[in-house]
Amino acid sequence: MGDPIAVAAALCAATEAPYLLYELGGAVVWSEGEAAVVEVGGASVRSYGTDTVAVELPAGAHPLSDAGQLLQARTGGTGSAHGWISFEFAHGRFGREMPEAATLARFVVPEREIRLTPSEAVLRAESPEALDELERRLSAALTSALTPATERVAVDLEEQAEPYRAAVTDAVRAIRAGELDKAIVSRGVSVPEELDLPATYVAGRRTHLPARSFLLRHGGWEAAGFSPEIVARVDAEGLVTAQPLAGTRALTGDRDADAARRTALRRDAKEVFEHAVSVRLVQEELTAVCCPESVRTEEFMAVAERGSVQHLASRLRGRLAPQRDRWEALAALFPAVTASGIPKRSALAVIRGAERRERGLYSGAVVRLEADGTLDAALVLRTVLRHNGRTWLRAGAGIVADSDPARELEETREKLRAVSGHLVPATGPGVSEGGTVSESGTVSEDEGTAAVEAAVTAS
Repeated sequence: MGDPIAVAAALCAATEAPYLLYELGGAVVWSEGEAAVVEVGGASVRSYGTDTVAVELPAGAHPLSDAGQLLQARTGGTGSAHGWISFEFAHGRFGREMPEAATLARFVVPEREIRLTPSEAVLRAESPEALDELERRLSAALTSALTPATERVAVDLEEQAEPYRAAVTDAVRAIRAGELDKAIVSRGVSVPEELDLPATYVAGRRTHLPARSFLLRHGGWEAAGFSPEIVARVDAEGLVTAQPLAGTRALTGDRDADAARRTALRRDAKEVFEHAVSVRLVQEELTAVCCPESVRTEEFMAVAERGSVQHLASRLRGRLAPQRDRWEALAALFPAVTASGIPKRSALAVIRGAERRERGLYSGAVVRLEADGTLDAALVLRTVLRHNGRTWLRAGAGIVADSDPARELEETREKLRAVSGHLVPATGPGVSEGGTVSESGTVSEDEGTAAVEAAVTAS
């Protein structure tokens, strides 16, 4: 079947329709079109489709749960869906004012879908005719899987450096005054040219081992991301998982230097404290929605490699309480502590004052919903973003009482490099790679290896 990443990216590049490519667990799921949409605003939850009138409900105490119920009604509880949640959704949870007209979260029931692994493809479409067309498009993508051009767009990693140092100094002052324990302060870097986002995604994915990766276009947003961690995962049996990363050092490919930095990371009192308080908050958030006796830390302060950086990493799990749903679990953990701070209410105020511009999708979530009830939400970091004609990167660092502004600025550079070296200009042509497709639909690999037949199912 070839490289699922390259094939799915080719499908994205060949369509004008809204889409999401989402990678997890060795599979890549490509979804296209909008059979139905559910949007969460500052004062309402809206649902509409191509052949139905809009339904609008007041946002309740749990607007994500309201959205989930509308999605379930749209799919009959048997279909998949996907979407995104902006960082500003958090303001409503913590009592801060939100613009009523803004779309803070958006979820889509797709019209068609392909699940790709290295050995097979499973197709779903709305009719037998649409399924035949989708199979033809997959065959075309297999022969035009993207290999990005070598040309890259350069960005200025020093953009907003001085204001950022000043913002870190102000955050440290607030922390030492007892207003909060931790805040993630970030800065943006402009991308001066139009990008080929599918080609950028393929180029970046080849140098990353992300927790999740995605390529997205819908609701006014475009994004190519290599998420270092999940916000939450709730499986079909109600097992809730969070994997906070906090504490960072560069990862350059020099084995000895990287090992020395890893050792220093594990011994650095500031980094260890930053990680420990983050794990403590995640444990408290899980306890609020899970059976308390089920909450446990399964892995504590391991080291995870994520592109150009390495992080201290932990994994926590709990069993969802009977009276709770998967959306409440996601809401309890949103925004991720590693992208906001402790306590979150105070951190949001510091972030708003320090950054001045809304984050939008940055440090929010991209969400994938499976037909069996599984919810998987990737944290939007290490991502190139496009919205309202503007393209940019953004990176932050966890600020605590012992933070040094110069070191925190350097940490943002380390994280920005995870994406900045892979930005493919829109004029950069891709070339085809991989196998060819025979008339029978069997994929024949170029190097004479055994043929692999795609499994095709229709719903």
